[in-house]
Amino acid sequence: MKVPIYLVDAFTKHKFKGNPAAVCLLEEPVESSRMQAVAAEMNQSETAFIVPPDSGNGLTLRWFTPAQEVELCGHATLAAAHILWETGRLRGSEPATFQTLSGTLHAELGEDGTITLDFPSEPVRETSSPEELIQGLGLIPRYTGRNRMDYLIEVDSARTVRGLRPDWSMLSGLDGRGVIVTSRSDDAAYDFVSRAFYPNLGINEDPVTGSAHCALAPYWGKRLRKSRMHGYQESQRGGEVLVELQGDRVLLGGRAVTVLCGELDG
Repeated sequence: MKVPIYLVDAFTKHKFKGNPAAVCLLEEPVESSRMQAVAAEMNQSETAFIVPPDSGNGLTLRWFTPAQEVELCGHATLAAAHILWETGRLRGSEPATFQTLSGTLHAELGEDGTITLDFPSEPVRETSSPEELIQGLGLIPRYTGRNRMDYLIEVDSARTVRGLRPDWSMLSGLDGRGVIVTSRSDDAAYDFVSRAFYPNLGINEDPVTGSAHCALAPYWGKRLRKSRMHGYQESQRGGEVLVELQGDRVLLGGRAVTVLCGELDG
């Protein structure tokens, strides 16, 4: 049996920018071990698996890094929705609904090609800075917060964000998923900048992290007193995320472009 699989660059309009994700379109459920093996073979930060519904509750969507399954992933959700519309499995006016480990997620396609994801807000609470965090980043944070997944660190400038050279072994000693580092932007086109590090997931630096913006949006929304903002993730590939606060939800907006189409054997 041939299984369609795609490589999509998410949160960008340009190939070879943004964050690449593999998207696998399954005709029926398969074992988790099979999904994990495929994700390891693809060797992307995340591989998304779309499984047709066995009822009227929408598609099942699961995300795997090369090392493990994760509860929430923005860029691979964007990539998955993009493929559903691009391949005609969904009409342009038809929203995508996914059942996931983080509940029901929705995606809509705008007339300009922007895909908007409806994700849960993941605000952080202030906490102390573990020694592994201080040594791993090589600085004392201006602010340290924590949610159920990540640490969020504010530093003094965008220049500091760009210049970070983390110690991955120290950061991997932290509990939780990873570390988001952020500051106000020094570019008038953006409200804030960030980088995201996940050595515990086998991803030292994620190019563009949608789920990180579920924490960044409420954090900067409070600081800047804004509900709509534009973030830029300062990785080597770079990518931008539009965010809008709506109660306990965060809308994440971005574009995507398909780079590769193929098939898995069996």
